[in-house]
Amino acid sequence: MSTNHYLIHTLLKPYLAGLSTEAEKKELERLLAEDPDLVAQIEEVEAGLEHYLQKNAVPPPPNLDSAIWQRINGTEIQKREPQQRTQAPPPAPEPARSPYIDVEVSNTHIQVHKHWRTAFIAVFILSKVFLILGLYYYFKASSQEQEIERLKATVQQTAPAGRLP
Repeated sequence: MSTNHYLIHTLLKPYLAGLSTEAEKKELERLLAEDPDLVAQIEEVEAGLEHYLQKNAVPPPPNLDSAIWQRINGTEIQKREPQQRTQAPPPAPEPARSPYIDVEVSNTHIQVHKHWRTAFIAVFILSKVFLILGLYYYFKASSQEQEIERLKATVQQTAPAGRLP
């Protein structure tokens, strides 16, 4: 069984699919000359493969045959003459059609989802609150520094000259 499995999976399938290397082809041809049962197996696999492919085949479009024969007969193919430089340039190709549908909008305002609008308003209000708090604490700290400087000056004026803290 292992020899049969080896033959089918490593030699026969790639050979029938056209994927085998030259060494594999030579080995298979040598085995075919020695073993007539192997020839029967190859014919059986080919028949099964052909049956499968015919069963799942997709038929070509009905007008394909006539189109091929027209091209072969030359009725559709026309020889192009070389263009002279004095001729007008060829017309511009038609722009490619977009897969999107054109929609006309009469509204010129930007519309956002209602949750984004709420979030923007909240961020705006919070930024103003933090700005006011920042200015408040800045001026408070500035006034405290001025008060400290004033107190130091007062202490230095009232303290005796020999005893400075």
